[in-house]
Amino acid sequence: MDITSIRKAYRFYAPFYNTIFGRIVAEGRREAVNAFPQEPGDRILEIGVGTGLSLPLYSSDVAVSGIDLSPEMLAIARKRYPSSEFPQVRELLEMDAENLEYPDDYFSGSVAMHVASVVPDPAAMMREMFRVTRPGGPVLVVNHFTSNQAFMRKFERKMTPFSKKLGFRPDFSLENFVESAGASPESVRGVNFRGFWKLLEFRSPASPKSFTNENNGNSSQLREKAEEPSL
Repeated sequence: MDITSIRKAYRFYAPFYNTIFGRIVAEGRREAVNAFPQEPGDRILEIGVGTGLSLPLYSSDVAVSGIDLSPEMLAIARKRYPSSEFPQVRELLEMDAENLEYPDDYFSGSVAMHVASVVPDPAAMMREMFRVTRPGGPVLVVNHFTSNQAFMRKFERKMTPFSKKLGFRPDFSLENFVESAGASPESVRGVNFRGFWKLLEFRSPASPKSFTNENNGNSSQLREKAEEPSL
Protein backbone atom coordinates (compact mmCIF):
# COMPACT_ATOMS: atom_id res chain seq x y z
CA MET A 1 0.00 0.00 0.00
CA ASP A 2 1.13 3.58 -0.66
CA ILE A 3 -0.47 7.00 -0.24
CA THR A 4 -1.08 7.51 -3.96
CA SER A 5 -2.97 4.23 -4.36
CA ILE A 6 -4.95 4.84 -1.16
CA ARG A 7 -6.12 8.26 -2.34
CA LYS A 8 -7.01 6.85 -5.76
CA ALA A 9 -9.04 3.98 -4.28
CA TYR A 10 -11.05 6.18 -1.92
CA ARG A 11 -11.65 8.82 -4.57
CA PHE A 12 -13.46 6.00 -6.38
CA TYR A 13 -15.33 4.81 -3.25
CA ALA A 14 -16.40 8.23 -1.99
CA PRO A 15 -19.69 8.72 -3.94
CA PHE A 16 -21.17 5.40 -2.84
CA TYR A 17 -19.19 4.56 0.32
CA ASN A 18 -22.10 5.23 2.67
CA THR A 19 -24.50 3.12 0.62
CA ILE A 20 -22.22 0.07 0.54
CA PHE A 21 -20.39 0.24 3.87
CA GLY A 22 -22.71 2.29 6.05
CA ARG A 23 -24.89 -0.49 7.41
CA ILE A 24 -22.40 -3.36 7.11
CA VAL A 25 -19.94 -1.88 9.61
CA ALA A 26 -22.38 0.20 11.68
CA GLU A 27 -22.07 -2.05 14.74
CA GLY A 28 -18.28 -1.62 14.90
CA ARG A 29 -18.57 2.16 14.75
CA ARG A 30 -21.19 2.19 17.49
CA GLU A 31 -19.24 -0.20 19.75
CA ALA A 32 -16.04 1.81 19.35
CA VAL A 33 -17.67 5.14 20.18
CA ASN A 34 -19.46 3.60 23.17
CA ALA A 35 -16.11 2.33 24.48
CA PHE A 36 -15.00 5.91 25.17
CA PRO A 37 -15.94 7.41 28.57
CA GLN A 38 -16.82 10.67 26.74
CA GLU A 39 -16.53 13.01 29.69
CA PRO A 40 -17.44 16.66 28.95
CA GLY A 41 -14.51 18.39 27.30
CA ASP A 42 -12.73 15.21 26.23
CA ARG A 43 -10.74 15.48 23.02
CA ILE A 44 -11.06 12.41 20.80
CA LEU A 45 -9.10 11.63 17.65
CA GLU A 46 -10.69 9.54 14.92
CA ILE A 47 -8.29 8.27 12.27
CA GLY A 48 -9.92 7.31 9.00
CA VAL A 49 -13.01 9.41 9.64
CA GLY A 50 -13.95 9.03 5.96
CA THR A 51 -17.43 10.33 5.19
CA GLY A 52 -18.09 10.86 8.90
CA LEU A 53 -20.55 8.03 9.54
CA SER A 54 -19.50 7.76 13.20
CA LEU A 55 -19.64 11.49 14.01
CA PRO A 56 -23.32 11.66 15.10
CA LEU A 57 -22.64 8.87 17.62
CA TYR A 58 -20.37 10.97 19.84
CA SER A 59 -21.67 12.99 22.76
CA SER A 60 -22.31 16.64 21.96
CA ASP A 61 -20.02 17.81 24.78
CA VAL A 62 -16.80 16.19 23.53
CA ALA A 63 -14.49 17.54 20.79
CA VAL A 64 -13.78 15.14 17.92
CA SER A 65 -10.90 15.70 15.52
CA GLY A 66 -11.35 13.52 12.43
CA ILE A 67 -8.53 12.95 9.96
CA ASP A 68 -8.35 11.14 6.62
CA LEU A 69 -6.11 10.96 3.56
CA SER A 70 -8.99 11.27 1.11
CA PRO A 71 -10.13 14.83 0.34
CA GLU A 72 -13.20 13.45 -1.45
CA MET A 73 -14.32 11.49 1.61
CA LEU A 74 -13.68 14.49 3.88
CA ALA A 75 -15.71 16.78 1.61
CA ILE A 76 -18.73 14.54 2.15
CA ALA A 77 -18.18 14.49 5.92
CA ARG A 78 -17.93 18.29 6.10
CA LYS A 79 -21.13 18.70 4.13
CA ARG A 80 -23.12 16.15 6.12
CA TYR A 81 -21.86 17.04 9.60
CA PRO A 82 -21.16 20.77 9.96
CA SER A 83 -20.05 21.83 13.44
CA SER A 84 -22.99 24.27 13.57
CA GLU A 85 -25.33 21.26 13.75
CA PHE A 86 -22.96 18.75 15.35
CA PRO A 87 -21.05 20.56 18.13
CA GLN A 88 -18.92 17.49 18.80
CA VAL A 89 -17.21 17.93 15.41
CA ARG A 90 -14.22 20.12 16.16
CA GLU A 91 -12.30 19.65 12.91
CA LEU A 92 -12.07 17.39 9.86
CA LEU A 93 -8.59 17.49 8.39
CA GLU A 94 -6.61 15.86 5.61
CA MET A 95 -3.68 14.28 7.43
CA ASP A 96 -1.35 11.28 7.34
CA ALA A 97 -2.03 8.83 10.19
CA GLU A 98 1.67 7.95 10.31
CA ASN A 99 2.69 11.61 10.87
CA LEU A 100 0.05 13.24 13.06
CA GLU A 101 0.26 17.01 13.41
CA TYR A 102 -0.69 17.02 17.10
CA PRO A 103 1.44 17.37 20.26
CA ASP A 104 2.12 14.54 22.68
CA ASP A 105 -0.68 13.53 25.09
CA TYR A 106 -3.15 15.86 23.38
CA PHE A 107 -6.19 13.56 23.19
CA SER A 108 -8.22 11.81 25.87
CA GLY A 109 -8.61 8.86 23.51
CA SER A 110 -8.14 7.85 19.89
CA VAL A 111 -9.65 5.38 17.45
CA ALA A 112 -8.70 4.05 14.01
CA MET A 113 -11.84 3.00 12.13
CA HIS A 114 -11.23 0.47 9.34
CA VAL A 115 -7.85 1.93 8.49
CA ALA A 116 -5.19 -0.36 10.04
CA SER A 117 -5.16 -2.52 6.90
CA VAL A 118 -5.14 0.58 4.69
CA VAL A 119 -2.13 2.61 5.91
CA PRO A 120 1.31 1.73 4.47
CA ASP A 121 2.82 1.20 7.94
CA PRO A 122 0.32 0.12 10.65
CA ALA A 123 3.05 0.11 13.33
CA ALA A 124 3.82 3.78 12.63
CA MET A 125 0.13 4.61 12.90
CA MET A 126 -0.06 2.90 16.30
CA ARG A 127 3.05 4.70 17.56
CA GLU A 128 1.47 8.00 16.61
CA MET A 129 -1.85 7.11 18.25
CA PHE A 130 -0.05 6.18 21.48
CA ARG A 131 2.02 9.37 21.29
CA VAL A 132 -0.91 11.77 20.97
CA THR A 133 -3.14 9.99 23.51
CA ARG A 134 -2.64 10.81 27.17
CA PRO A 135 -1.17 7.98 29.31
CA GLY A 136 -3.81 5.44 30.20
CA GLY A 137 -6.27 6.75 27.62
CA PRO A 138 -8.12 4.33 25.33
CA VAL A 139 -6.59 3.61 21.93
CA LEU A 140 -9.09 1.64 19.85
CA VAL A 141 -8.81 -0.14 16.53
CA VAL A 142 -11.74 -1.47 14.49
CA ASN A 143 -10.67 -3.55 11.51
CA HIS A 144 -11.05 -6.70 9.49
CA PHE A 145 -8.29 -9.25 10.11
CA THR A 146 -7.40 -12.49 8.38
CA SER A 147 -10.16 -15.01 8.97
CA ASN A 148 -9.66 -18.11 11.13
CA GLN A 149 -11.87 -20.04 8.72
CA ALA A 150 -10.06 -21.91 5.97
CA PHE A 151 -12.35 -20.94 3.09
CA MET A 152 -12.35 -17.22 3.92
CA ARG A 153 -8.60 -17.21 4.60
CA LYS A 154 -7.94 -18.78 1.19
CA PHE A 155 -10.16 -16.19 -0.50
CA GLU A 156 -8.43 -13.29 1.33
CA ARG A 157 -5.02 -14.51 0.24
CA LYS A 158 -6.14 -14.79 -3.37
CA MET A 159 -7.31 -11.18 -3.22
CA THR A 160 -4.04 -9.86 -1.74
CA PRO A 161 -2.41 -9.04 -5.15
CA PHE A 162 -5.28 -6.57 -5.71
CA SER A 163 -4.69 -4.65 -2.45
CA LYS A 164 -3.76 -1.37 -4.14
CA LYS A 165 -6.91 -1.36 -6.26
CA LEU A 166 -9.10 -2.40 -3.33
CA GLY A 167 -7.58 0.24 -1.05
CA PHE A 168 -6.87 -2.22 1.79
CA ARG A 169 -5.09 -5.50 2.53
CA PRO A 170 -7.58 -8.41 2.50
CA ASP A 171 -5.05 -10.72 4.20
CA PHE A 172 -4.15 -8.81 7.37
CA SER A 173 -2.93 -10.84 10.34
CA LEU A 174 -4.24 -9.94 13.79
CA GLU A 175 -1.23 -11.50 15.51
CA ASN A 176 1.27 -9.63 13.30
CA PHE A 177 -0.57 -6.36 13.79
CA VAL A 178 -0.57 -6.65 17.58
CA GLU A 179 3.09 -7.68 17.61
CA SER A 180 4.02 -4.66 15.50
CA ALA A 181 1.99 -2.36 17.77
CA GLY A 182 4.31 -3.23 20.65
CA ALA A 183 1.50 -3.47 23.20
CA SER A 184 -1.15 -6.03 24.07
CA PRO A 185 -4.84 -5.07 23.76
CA GLU A 186 -6.91 -5.24 26.92
CA SER A 187 -9.69 -6.86 24.92
CA VAL A 188 -10.47 -8.16 21.45
CA ARG A 189 -14.07 -8.75 20.48
CA GLY A 190 -15.92 -9.49 17.30
CA VAL A 191 -18.16 -6.85 15.74
CA ASN A 192 -20.09 -6.52 12.46
CA PHE A 193 -21.44 -9.41 10.40
CA ARG A 194 -21.07 -12.28 12.88
CA GLY A 195 -17.80 -10.97 14.29
CA PHE A 196 -15.72 -10.92 11.11
CA TRP A 197 -14.40 -7.51 12.11
CA LYS A 198 -12.66 -6.97 15.44
CA LEU A 199 -12.60 -4.19 18.02
CA LEU A 200 -9.27 -4.02 19.85
CA GLU A 201 -8.97 -1.92 23.01
CA PHE A 202 -5.46 -0.76 23.94
CA ARG A 203 -4.32 1.72 26.60
CA SER A 204 -1.78 4.40 25.81
CA PRO A 205 1.51 3.60 27.60
CA ALA A 206 3.09 6.01 30.05
CA SER A 207 5.89 6.89 27.63
CA PRO A 208 7.24 5.95 24.20
CA LYS A 209 9.88 3.83 25.98
CA SER A 210 7.15 1.41 27.01
CA PHE A 211 6.33 0.55 23.39
CA THR A 212 8.24 -2.69 23.90
CA ASN A 213 6.76 -5.94 22.72
CA GLU A 214 4.63 -7.27 25.55
CA ASN A 215 3.11 -9.97 23.38
CA ASN A 216 5.76 -12.70 23.44
CA GLY A 217 4.04 -15.98 24.25
CA ASN A 218 0.56 -14.45 23.95
CA SER A 219 -0.27 -15.41 20.35
CA SER A 220 -2.40 -18.38 21.31
CA GLN A 221 -4.30 -16.30 23.89
CA LEU A 222 -4.91 -13.63 21.25
CA ARG A 223 -6.27 -16.20 18.82
CA GLU A 224 -8.64 -17.47 21.52
CA LYS A 225 -9.89 -13.94 22.22
CA ALA A 226 -10.51 -13.30 18.54
CA GLU A 227 -12.07 -16.65 17.63
CA GLU A 228 -14.80 -16.22 15.03
CA PRO A 229 -18.17 -17.94 15.18
CA SER A 230 -18.81 -20.72 12.68
CA LEU A 231 -20.83 -19.85 9.61
